[in-house]
Amino acid sequence: MPGRGAARVPERWTDYVPLGRRLPGTRFIAFKVPLRQSFDHNLHPAERFSPRDLIKKIKEQREELGLIIDLTYTTRYYRPEELPATLCYSKILTMGHEIPNNETIFQFKSVVKNFLRDNKDNDKLIGVHCTHGLNRTGYLVCRYLIDVEGMEPNAAIELFNRARGHPIERMNYIEDLQKRSRKKLAALLGRKNVKGS
Repeated sequence: MPGRGAARVPERWTDYVPLGRRLPGTRFIAFKVPLRQSFDHNLHPAERFSPRDLIKKIKEQREELGLIIDLTYTTRYYRPEELPATLCYSKILTMGHEIPNNETIFQFKSVVKNFLRDNKDNDKLIGVHCTHGLNRTGYLVCRYLIDVEGMEPNAAIELFNRARGHPIERMNYIEDLQKRSRKKLAALLGRKNVKGS
């Protein structure tokens, strides 16, 4: 018999819609963590969102999921075995509330890059989730769009917020993302100065 806390629904989880829509012009879709069946007795049927519901809701959007990047810092919510065998799954343990470290950011970019390389011939989506599919998810998706795709920070944040249906909430994440374009500019200017000297 699992411990009492084992099937406790994450705090504020029911406050957020299960999943957003594909971020226009990208392969990303963000959602909150799906919960295995053992959580069902703590949820009203209309509030439930399992790995099976996730796949169904993606299909209803006429999309196909190719990869899930799970950023939660636990394994208690669902097991990868509950997902279709055709779906790739990557676990990147990411602490909540704090800016992800460089190793986490590198890992996220690598997983995305490898998936895009291996799936050039299709249009399968990359699903990203933390607990609510907002803060860690929003930060890492936006970091990818800023660092790899060259998107302006505010444009990336706006794109994410609109597609997810909820805005990134943590100010430390937003402020760190907004600094990115200045850092890039400073790096470019620094390089030019070195060349010019």
